Amino acid sequence: MPGQELATPNPPPDPSQLPDSILTYKVQLDTKNFLDQKELHAVQAFRRAADYIAAAMIFLKDNTLLERQLTPDDIKHRLLGHWGTCPGLVMVYAHLNRIIRKTGQDALYVVGPGHGAPAILSCLWLENSLAPYMTPYTRDKAGLEKLISAFSIPGGFPSHINAQTPGSIHEGGELGYALGVSFGAVMDNPDLIVTCIVGDGEAETGPTATAWHGYKYIDPAESGAVLPIVHVNGFKISERTIYGTMDDKEMTALFSGYGYQVRFVEDLENIDQDLAASMEWAVDEIHKIQKAARSGHPIVKPRWPVLILRTPKGWGGPKSFHGEFIEGSFHSHQVPLPEAKTNPEQLSALGLWLKSYGPHELFDKNGAPTAEILSIIPEVDDKKLGQRKESNTTYHALDVPDWKSMAVEKGTQQSCMKVVGEFLHDVVERNASDFRIFSPDELISNKLDAVLRDSGRNFQWDIASRAKGGRVIEILSEHTCQAMLQGYTLTGRTGLFPSYEAFLGIIQTMMVQYSKFVKMSKETTWRESVGSLNYVETSTWTRQEHNGFSHQNPAFIGAVLNLKPSAARVYLPPDANCFLSTMAHCLRAKDYINLMVGSKQPTPVWLSGEEADRHCIAGASIWKFASVDDGLHPDVVLVGIGVEVTFEVIAAAALLRKHVPALRVRVLNVTDLMILGPWGSHPHSLSDADFDALFTSNRPIHFNYHGYPIELKGLLFGRPNLERVSIEGYREEGTTTSPFDMMLANHTSRYDIAAQAVRAGSQHNGKVRLDAHELASRFEHMAEKDKAYILEVGKDPEGIFDTPVFE
Repeated sequence: MPGQELATPNPPPDPSQLPDSILTYKVQLDTKNFLDQKELHAVQAFRRAADYIAAAMIFLKDNTLLERQLTPDDIKHRLLGHWGTCPGLVMVYAHLNRIIRKTGQDALYVVGPGHGAPAILSCLWLENSLAPYMTPYTRDKAGLEKLISAFSIPGGFPSHINAQTPGSIHEGGELGYALGVSFGAVMDNPDLIVTCIVGDGEAETGPTATAWHGYKYIDPAESGAVLPIVHVNGFKISERTIYGTMDDKEMTALFSGYGYQVRFVEDLENIDQDLAASMEWAVDEIHKIQKAARSGHPIVKPRWPVLILRTPKGWGGPKSFHGEFIEGSFHSHQVPLPEAKTNPEQLSALGLWLKSYGPHELFDKNGAPTAEILSIIPEVDDKKLGQRKESNTTYHALDVPDWKSMAVEKGTQQSCMKVVGEFLHDVVERNASDFRIFSPDELISNKLDAVLRDSGRNFQWDIASRAKGGRVIEILSEHTCQAMLQGYTLTGRTGLFPSYEAFLGIIQTMMVQYSKFVKMSKETTWRESVGSLNYVETSTWTRQEHNGFSHQNPAFIGAVLNLKPSAARVYLPPDANCFLSTMAHCLRAKDYINLMVGSKQPTPVWLSGEEADRHCIAGASIWKFASVDDGLHPDVVLVGIGVEVTFEVIAAAALLRKHVPALRVRVLNVTDLMILGPWGSHPHSLSDADFDALFTSNRPIHFNYHGYPIELKGLLFGRPNLERVSIEGYREEGTTTSPFDMMLANHTSRYDIAAQAVRAGSQHNGKVRLDAHELASRFEHMAEKDKAYILEVGKDPEGIFDTPVFE
């Protein structure tokens, strides 16, 4: 009412007033004189050299060691790169080197701020981990000039870390995945520590928030450890970060709640002493946890260390320019002096900045790093972060069982997933440290629970599965499953990601980013092949239980189809034996993105083991048992792609045999989707002659497809005479309804197929043409009758999914 004050609710408590008891897990250390002066100066020299090179890489195309006054001609035409994160990345790299040299620790370095490539490349050059893979980048003046001048120009290193960066197993850019990748990398690598830098921008992402729980799936008896370092420099591209506004109590409350013990590294006056002591403390804590577990007395719910590193953004760069802060602000995020080529004041400021590192003190007359810098670099090449075998050369081929011995009887009805689950049980048994399944809490629902019979889950905070060597990681985060799978795969092992079909799309862009990494990896001369990323889609739209429209989405197929043809593989095996063959193939394959789509419900086994083997090798075949005269001289070709939609094609062929015996029908099944593309568009695509042998050169073709019809249209584009093709698939129609009602709603039912077959086939069959309208109308009427029955009774007609009989 006018004049009446609004009631004010009680304000929330001020986080800064949290009780001091919340700081229980904030670790205090005496760091003042942790390093002796010799080590301290060596670390600082390494940092100065790497920071100088990183800054020079962004700006200089000539005069790379400042042997004369900078001129505009020394500056690159396009200034690309990200300076703001580089000093922090370099600092951690320097201290990792010191620890590795001192202790011999096996380590990888995973960097969330992927645009910090100048920092990582400069460190790789200093430790001589570029030249062994790329000969021009020698650790001398010529190699340094090449590194600096060629950065972020055509033909040189890109502005972000990628597969061309030695030692990398993660490509930044799309943020949120570094931590999950790190946890995947240490699984079954008991001696490995992965130091993972999580930028405070990346820390705002949902995938990172979940990944903090990753250590709860790490058994310290069998796996290595992740040392997370949250780099809080306060700013993103143009805004403060959430973590940058949080005080010690808030940060400690957050991370102690996750289950960590927290150490802040923020003494800027003595930052190297602080970080050295903190990192050694963290490594010691990791070793204590591992020693307890490996001696048979594991610590229940151990608190792993996390470091919170607070430094100014762009530390060591220009402080300000014309009254505008650069260091410690978002202005240092990318290029701090973006007009250095055209603005004399900025060029002068750049010169002063670069000279502040004293490059003449850091490199000898040949351009090589000084002995002081080299004194903290690991002496053994395979201990260097850029030359670790885990990131470059460690593919472990799986011992894959003979699937044919597990083939099920032709003519029975079997669940593809149950049969494949038994196969995966044996895969797990044979590959105790090279194979894992990453699943978002859907393994049992998807009928793959046979893998749990003798193995189990690897959830260390659950007393039922703790320290029992389980091979299954179940966490209800598709992002974390994907990230762990990537880290596990890129360090030489093989994994499987089964999921409800509708929700694999959650990690679509992650999968695409990974495929880019693999593409670039294959274009290097020194990276070896890795196992394929293997996805199983089940709980599909075609067979509903209690789920509705939200659980009906086959779009992940299209995401894989859009990949580079050298990587993309999509399989839709039509029965359990074909799925066994496909799974065995995918687990042996390398460098691919394999998507397998199948059913968890019992469906007919159409092919014997031998027949399934031949069918899968070919990718498609004529199913003579369902065709007229074995498919000879057809009037129409009916094609099934997917388990349930293929069933409907077979059922339609049986209907036509009964009601339209004059119609000559050829039935095909396609199990390898990629064969359909025009010759040369994909390694698996059929030649024109082979395509015509299967599909004919001039007869109508009707596809009953599991996915979206537009995907098939795109795949077929370029094949001749496509006006004869019709396609039905998922039309985005659905609800919580019966399985056959889903077929009817999406026009993929036997009746829809039969009606289309009559209309199309009548063009080449005069007998059928006379009655085509009447016959097609009869099938459409059958569909309406079944629809009415389902709505009235609440279930599908009896026997609708019995194996079709051909009279």
